[in-house]
Amino acid sequence: MMEEQKNIYRYKLDFYYQQLIIYLVTLIVYAGVRGTFSVDGFTVVWRDPILYIILIFVLISSVVLILNRIRDKKLIIENEAMVFKNRFHEMRVELKNIEWMHIGRERLVQTSGRFQVVVIKMKHRRRTLRIRMGRYERDKELFIEMQRIALKVPKGRQRRFGLR
Repeated sequence: MMEEQKNIYRYKLDFYYQQLIIYLVTLIVYAGVRGTFSVDGFTVVWRDPILYIILIFVLISSVVLILNRIRDKKLIIENEAMVFKNRFHEMRVELKNIEWMHIGRERLVQTSGRFQVVVIKMKHRRRTLRIRMGRYERDKELFIEMQRIALKVPKGRQRRFGLR
């Protein structure tokens, strides 16, 4: 029996950490600028509405980071399937059920890299699946895996301008 190869790609949380750090630094700097120094020490002005707004941003970004840590999204690539998995749900995409697949870039998203998205159309599903490679760890390895899978399935439809 042939041993099944698995590659696990975790969802990146770098953006959420950076966002939280930026909001925390902004909160600390703003509180430092708006606070008052006296002989007794440093006091923060708590009646400032901007301080509350920044505090709300810190709380929201903390909650979003915690929720994404709890979800623990992963993309697992096996020899004959792709598995989209999080802590609460798992969706298995068999390669034989893929109608077509396209590796390319999104027009509206301005991120670096020529190949930034994989669009997959399933045979018995109306909507396409989108895998944004930059959102997963080891995105270059993920790109190589997607190219390997693309050799096994039909290519995506090409857009022709002016013709339907």
